[in-house]
Amino acid sequence: MGSTTLHDLIGIEHCKQGFYQELQQKVELLKTSNVELDKGRKEMQAVLDGITDLMVVLSEDMRIQRINHVFREWFSDSDPVGQYCYEVFRGNFTTCDDCPAVKSLDRSEIVKDLAIYKVNGKFKQFEIIASPLKSEPTGERQVLLFKRDVTLEKEFQAQFYQAEKMATVGTLAAGVAHEINNPLAAISGFAEGLKRRFRKMEDQLDLQMTADFNEYANTIISECDRCRDIVQTLLTFSRPMASSLRPVDVNHCVTDTLFILQHHLKDRQDLSVQTDLGEDLPYIMGDESQLKQVIINLLTNAFDATVDGGNILVRTKLNEAGAVELVVEDTGYGIPPDAIDKLFEPFFTTKPVGQGIGIGLSTCYSIVKNHHGEISVSSVDGEGTSFLVTLPGIKP
Repeated sequence: MGSTTLHDLIGIEHCKQGFYQELQQKVELLKTSNVELDKGRKEMQAVLDGITDLMVVLSEDMRIQRINHVFREWFSDSDPVGQYCYEVFRGNFTTCDDCPAVKSLDRSEIVKDLAIYKVNGKFKQFEIIASPLKSEPTGERQVLLFKRDVTLEKEFQAQFYQAEKMATVGTLAAGVAHEINNPLAAISGFAEGLKRRFRKMEDQLDLQMTADFNEYANTIISECDRCRDIVQTLLTFSRPMASSLRPVDVNHCVTDTLFILQHHLKDRQDLSVQTDLGEDLPYIMGDESQLKQVIINLLTNAFDATVDGGNILVRTKLNEAGAVELVVEDTGYGIPPDAIDKLFEPFFTTKPVGQGIGIGLSTCYSIVKNHHGEISVSSVDGEGTSFLVTLPGIKP
């Protein structure tokens, strides 16, 4: 084996120098690439942070892969990554029916939907957009989900329709009050006049005829008074939505509303309506006409749910927190489980076409919320439904 020459040593040194120079160039390239990647990552994060909608990336089995900052603002108490979306949003153990994310994956197209969830103890309405993503190198599919809070938008729509409807009712009620009160006053006045004249003839008639005449005249007068009360109550329902708040007796609202709905009860021999109104309830600060709208909507839904007969119970009481609770229970056909979360969504209805446009419960929810209260529902399909309205009482 030959000895190492000086030329060989110089060659080795040149090789090392070339290797180190190449390595240094690779390091510089990696540094540049890393800076560009970091810049791109920051730009992408800035774009994501600028999105005001909740964003979630879901795997094919509906597990949450990635989220944006809006998600953490809405669900700050949990770490959702790795959990199933239906567990986080709905508290369910299986995939939701008509899930837009599943539809998007199955159809390989963008799917839009509306839904309502309870976030931080309050119902919120969302517009959902599900968009399928390109498959991962492993072949696994993903879907991008956007949820935009449209609660205020839907509430304003419902309030617009309700205001338009109540304006029509107000115009009608004002006309009814004018056209009916005048003849009622004449009828009542003539009945009083007949009673006065009949007193002068009592000695000439037998006792039975006298009793019958007095009974008929008193009935005419009392029915006229009742009609006046009905017209006056209709006028309270038609007050503008922006009327000022004042102390309101919830029990009085219940009795007035039942008075208006008496004609429903007369036609329903198979229906029993009972009341259990608490005593010495505190007043609440509210709008009487709006609260009556809530009660009449809940009672109307109860009437519709008990179309085949049953019982309705209206109960008021004071809870431990000093708030007034209003409960409307019925033994009707109940609400399907998949419809419970959508009940307070504008334009959602379980009634057949032509029997409702789905703004009643949405309006109830909006009114109760404006009164700093809460409204909730519990139901067993086929057995009945119970609505609970909680309103803060006025401290004495």
